[in-house]
Amino acid sequence: MSAEEVDMAIEIGKEAMDDALDHLNKELVNIRTGKASPAILNDIMVDYYGALTPLNRVSNITASDSKTLSIQPWEKSMLGPIEQAIFAANIGLTPMNDGESVRINIPPLTEERRKQLVKQAKHLGEETKISLRNARHKVMDTIKTAVKNGYPEDAGKRKEGVVDKMIHDYSDKIDKMVDTKEKDIMTI
Repeated sequence: MSAEEVDMAIEIGKEAMDDALDHLNKELVNIRTGKASPAILNDIMVDYYGALTPLNRVSNITASDSKTLSIQPWEKSMLGPIEQAIFAANIGLTPMNDGESVRINIPPLTEERRKQLVKQAKHLGEETKISLRNARHKVMDTIKTAVKNGYPEDAGKRKEGVVDKMIHDYSDKIDKMVDTKEKDIMTI
């Protein structure tokens, strides 16, 4: 196994770690903080003439104020399906159809609910760290195999050090993301 193959394995591991961070970021955005954010409706799919379509492709979603989301469909006939899709998504929000648009009032979070959301954010962070460790494990196996097949041992140790530093840096990023979300959730 050559140095290029080891470097390629490290690069693939880095991409897997980047993907894990991106996934964590998307998951953290979906955790409601008590403030109106169009992002909390990102995963809602609406029946648009028989095809499931993301809500943001059939309407304009805006935060009218810090506690209200406004959904303005491109077609008035979509008001009912949008309302049904929000109910079906079971995200704890109640849509109100006024004949022109759908409004959603974001209820304030209780202290208990805030603590549950913080726990959920920390759990997502831990799952992401597991993904990082899995990526690290694959890269380390590649490096060890390369050393067995004639790759210089001291170079292998240096590459392992590079991977360990990378894991440490990514873990720090995860901790910062989760801490930021925790502060956001706990801010009243």
